[in-house]
Amino acid sequence: MNKTLQPVSATKILHIDSNHPLLWEQLAQAGFQNVEDFTSSKEEVQAKIHEYHGIVIRSRFKIDRAFLDKAVNLQFIARVGAGLESIDCDYAESKDVRLIAAPEGNRNAVGEHALGMLLSLFNNLNKADKEVRSGHWKRESNRGHELDGKTVGIIGYGNMGKSFAKKLRGFEVEVLCYDIQNHVGDENARQVSLAELQQKADVVSLHTPWTPLTDKMVNADFISAFAKPFWLVNTARGKSVVTADLVAALQSKKILGAGLDVLEYEKLSFEHLFEGEKPAAFDYLLQAENVILTPHIAGWTVESKVKLAQVIADKIVKLYQ
Repeated sequence: MNKTLQPVSATKILHIDSNHPLLWEQLAQAGFQNVEDFTSSKEEVQAKIHEYHGIVIRSRFKIDRAFLDKAVNLQFIARVGAGLESIDCDYAESKDVRLIAAPEGNRNAVGEHALGMLLSLFNNLNKADKEVRSGHWKRESNRGHELDGKTVGIIGYGNMGKSFAKKLRGFEVEVLCYDIQNHVGDENARQVSLAELQQKADVVSLHTPWTPLTDKMVNADFISAFAKPFWLVNTARGKSVVTADLVAALQSKKILGAGLDVLEYEKLSFEHLFEGEKPAAFDYLLQAENVILTPHIAGWTVESKVKLAQVIADKIVKLYQ
């Protein structure tokens, strides 16, 4: 039941977040009508969305049923990022609104960030750097671990998981992947059951979207099912990890260290973590020397900003060709 797409020259696109200028420029060159509004409230945008055929977003607000009901002429939603969890995808698709994302644009950045976190954890880089800057020269307490000989388990083997596996090719490691889709393994990772991954993994790296299946996935039961103590890296979605259960596992040494680019407590805009008192579990993470925290920047490189914009521009243009 695809909506008939009108000519490009009659297609109005509303941009509600700033992106790399090439996105705007290439859409304009292709003949689309670009309009920006980076300041209006969701209610104000919702009141005028009927005037537009496309909307380009990052993460400023959720696109829910009420918004989509007002968007009577909307033909596509393009998110300049990998995930679509800020959109009611089922309802959008029921209204024949095409959904466009760009996981290809920042997969390399995410793979590199995950590897950087892992190597920093293994070699105590953050802790040692802080100590030397404070005048302490502690060698034995900063003795590291080598990645060679370890088994790395990747949960979620799409664009991001595949990118991380590719980065591991230079190491003598066994790479396992688990995914709800069948036959996604490749030359860089052998697909296994979750049970086998939990039996063998020394490292677990999450590369899953946020869905009902992955919400609070890494909880006490999930962690206790691992046969060995392990390191955890999460560059995926914060709400997939129950922070209190992670902290308990760090305290019991079932989890040896954690690299967290995302947090359970993130607000949608990612700009302000807390509006009140910080949770006790987060306070523990702030003090823990075997935890590395970054502000949801795994896919946030100079290069990925360009790539994300280019992927979205290409996909919008292709949709109307």
